[in-house]
Amino acid sequence: MGKYSIGVDFGTQSGRALLVEVATGREVATAVKEYTHGVMDRELPNGKKLEEDWALQNPQDYLEVLQTTIPQVLNETGISANDVIGLGIDFTACTMLPVDHEGTPLCMLEEYQDHPHAYVKLWKHHAAQKEANRLNEIAEQRGEDFLARYGGKISSEWLIPKIWQILNEAPEVYEDAAHMLEATDWVISQLTGSIQRNSCTAGYKAIWHKQEGYPPSDFFKALDPRLENVVEEKLSAPIVPIGSKAGELTEKAAGLIGLNPGTAIAIANVDAHVAVPAVGITEPGKLLAVMGTSTCHILLGEKEEIVPGMCGVVEDGVIPGYLGYEAGQSCVGDHFEWFINNAVPESYQKEAEEAGKGIHQYLTEKAGELKAGESGLLALDWWNGNRSVLVDADLTGLLIGATLATKAEEIYRALIEATAYGTRMIVETFRKSGVPIHEFYACGGIAQKNAFMMQVYADVLNMEIRISDSSETPALGSAMFGAVAAGKENGGYEDIREAAKHMARIKDQVYQPQEENVAVYSALYDEYARLHDYFGRGENNVMKTLKTIKKQAGEVMHHA
Repeated sequence: MGKYSIGVDFGTQSGRALLVEVATGREVATAVKEYTHGVMDRELPNGKKLEEDWALQNPQDYLEVLQTTIPQVLNETGISANDVIGLGIDFTACTMLPVDHEGTPLCMLEEYQDHPHAYVKLWKHHAAQKEANRLNEIAEQRGEDFLARYGGKISSEWLIPKIWQILNEAPEVYEDAAHMLEATDWVISQLTGSIQRNSCTAGYKAIWHKQEGYPPSDFFKALDPRLENVVEEKLSAPIVPIGSKAGELTEKAAGLIGLNPGTAIAIANVDAHVAVPAVGITEPGKLLAVMGTSTCHILLGEKEEIVPGMCGVVEDGVIPGYLGYEAGQSCVGDHFEWFINNAVPESYQKEAEEAGKGIHQYLTEKAGELKAGESGLLALDWWNGNRSVLVDADLTGLLIGATLATKAEEIYRALIEATAYGTRMIVETFRKSGVPIHEFYACGGIAQKNAFMMQVYADVLNMEIRISDSSETPALGSAMFGAVAAGKENGGYEDIREAAKHMARIKDQVYQPQEENVAVYSALYDEYARLHDYFGRGENNVMKTLKTIKKQAGEVMHHA
């Protein structure tokens, strides 16, 4: 029998396991489990209401994913646990939770079941924006070096603002937490019995640097005297590079998930970063866009450059031996979803149904019949704030050029184009900052399913685009790291480069830019860039003013 490894990809709504043949990267079986509690952004399981900008999860759901999907892929294929040599996982990030000394999430303790701050804060929990703003202000005043490595701003999505929010709003939860952990590290601790942190999330999400460590305690003290010893008190645990083995499956965990005790477990990882070797990228100059609800852009470099608005540059953050750069767009699939849910006429829904098509497919086909520039529309892709290059969650969406003749498919197309312009802004910013990009790869549901959209990206970027041949690219990457954790002596690989040679998958088809579209999009992009700077760099703060007025109106309503 051949040898197999399993990758488990923990997404925003569900987790999926992928069983992969180690020798070839062939995907043998996959199983998906929706999270029982989904994303809790309105209320806790007991009905307790949550405030605006909250997004929580229940860590129990992650364990259910493992208990459900792993036995499922084994049963479905008849493959024995004896032939599974390794397991790797990846997660959205920063998705974090407070745990006690035993590693038990505080929300699982009776006294904290009704306490929002005791639950997992999902990556898109934005309620720590106030803390993030203050952190950036103080870091800037003090001239902290680390800011430049994160494009000049630490995001409200990241670990330190989230920890500080817990301290500000629930000091008792802060007090009782022995560790503030990334969910990805927590799941691995449940499998191996020991708490370790991976170099990827520590570097990108927790302001850790391989050479310099975390920021000094006097920086944390300047934020809040109670945070002075946060590193020793809440972040202690060894930081282990990606590509390492975290340990072996314990008897207890083996009983829950149906694999053998002693199975090699890889150090935890992040969904976007783990996808890079899965498309065969193991050297600089090739950018991968992981396209889903949001898009994450990952790129390898030889040296540490300062790039405005990048989400981070981390040594060994993606592939050992290189600098891993990250940028991102916080609104892509979410963008189209919003439009479908709020702005599509009933007649379109009916026509789509009659044609036996999903509404996205129907709109995409109609949008595809238009010529580049024909709609006269231009949009900014900030419906969920801007992650790169402006790093500002308080920015909002914009559509310009609409008339009484504007149709739904024209707006839909403009929103697709807006996300492509956002990607081009990121690519150009990297290039200007001395980080070369000469190849573009894409993976994720959109890249797989939406040929029209990928053609728009090729035209807007004026670059060829290659697509991952795995429908579960992060899970494949995680399975590859599982095979590396097992090691060559057990039928796996000695490092991730070796694994990529055998297991990475890329489609034969390449999207080529179409000359006539390139010229039109170039002109439109220039206008996008002007709007981007006008609304995004402080010349006109109307978006923020509107947010303030909205908030005040909400407060008036609340008091009335």
